[in-house]
Amino acid sequence: MLALHVLASGSSGNAAVIENTATGAGVLIDCGICKRDFLNRCDEAGFDPGRIQAMFVTHEHGDHVKGLGVVLRGLAKIGNVPPVFAAGACTANSSALSKVAEAFDVRELTTACALAGSRDMASAAFDDATPHAAIAGPGHGSATHAAPAGQDSAPHTAGPGAVETAGMRIVPFATSHDAAASFGFRIEDAADGDAVGYLTDSGIVTAQAHAALRDVRILALESNHDPKMLAAGPYPYVIKQRIASNSGHLSNGQAAAELGTLVAESRAAGQRLPQTVVAMHVSQNNNDYSLARRSLEAALGDAGCYAETLCGYQARLTTAR
Repeated sequence: MLALHVLASGSSGNAAVIENTATGAGVLIDCGICKRDFLNRCDEAGFDPGRIQAMFVTHEHGDHVKGLGVVLRGLAKIGNVPPVFAAGACTANSSALSKVAEAFDVRELTTACALAGSRDMASAAFDDATPHAAIAGPGHGSATHAAPAGQDSAPHTAGPGAVETAGMRIVPFATSHDAAASFGFRIEDAADGDAVGYLTDSGIVTAQAHAALRDVRILALESNHDPKMLAAGPYPYVIKQRIASNSGHLSNGQAAAELGTLVAESRAAGQRLPQTVVAMHVSQNNNDYSLARRSLEAALGDAGCYAETLCGYQARLTTAR
């Protein structure tokens, strides 16, 4: 089974750990927080950061990578130097990532039709830039090789784009954000088929992302802003336009529409429905945690799916098991 530990989520910093609860090993998605907060929240989650087997970068913006170097140096002091998977375009476009690449093992992250071979996705070879119809418009597994219980496995590629490590298969998919490249992830447990879907920082849900987010038990889904609050808020007009654009961030309504469609399609296909949904990257200026959560709860209720709803917070831990 997998657990999702959201260490921080928001415009001031992002980091999340996916833990293989059978072995205690895990992977880190993004690190835009300081080492102190990273270590404190790992401790609160009961996760040993020395068991991180790989790090994955969604994109190069500072709130996702600014803490990566200091955390890697801290892990190196306890004898753990995990590889970092990041798109070359992101590394080239970020001084923080470039410095990390000079001192640590940074490997290329691509999608490259990575969904082929994932459970019930063999035919999913989508155009990365194509939006999924449910949220486009106005207003916006295969077998893996796990280490025995208690042992860590060295990360290795497993078909185009996918990475196997810590008894998990991590499948990147394209998102739509104003970065040099941007990704979300589907994480699958090699032993029991458990799955987590992780999508944040995307103005639309790409067709590839939509396919990857079906048939998961835990769904981490961006619910960044309330359009009315954004329009009336303090940001300059150009920033408001960026956030609401197809390369910005998902609104509460877009997230709810995507969630409802995912539930309907998963049910029709005889796939599992999400048991826990986590609202991610909730804006502290243009949204409210309760608004984001209620929007997702309403979508689940309309779809007849009574999953737990949580929020990823900027300054405190959220764990979904």
